[in-house]
Amino acid sequence: MTIELTARAAHVAGIRERAQAEMERLGVNAAFIDLLVETFYGRIRAHEHLGPVFEHRLAGRWPDHLAKMKSFWSSVAFKTGTYGGKPVQAHLGVEGVYEGLFAEWLTLFRATLDDIAPSEEAAQWFMATAERIARSLVLAMFYNPALDDPANRRLTLTQ
Repeated sequence: MTIELTARAAHVAGIRERAQAEMERLGVNAAFIDLLVETFYGRIRAHEHLGPVFEHRLAGRWPDHLAKMKSFWSSVAFKTGTYGGKPVQAHLGVEGVYEGLFAEWLTLFRATLDDIAPSEEAAQWFMATAERIARSLVLAMFYNPALDDPANRRLTLTQ
């Protein structure tokens, strides 16, 4: 058992070291994560559609949310495992959220990366990650498997 735990710890440490080296190569550090979160959410707050949804949910709690998002992005980029939130549950039932908002969120995220990313590779990495996150949230929040059932499609088409 001790050998397994030691091997697992070494494996996790290796993952973190490789992630740190990759982020360094891309020009990403903790200061960039802070800038990304602060800039992006500043733009979210000013956005015509996203701003009211976020403000309704986070009024009076913006500092906590920004700290949580910095922890999230650091954990994702550097593979630290420090973020322990539940993103799907946090987004379920948020008043005013609809599927199309995620496309607007991604557009704003891309514009932020275009303006501040330390390298094009960093922008691509963060954008690909954001797209996977958005896709996961959309599937969790809006996907209806019955719509993919061929039997249901046939019924709908023939009725």
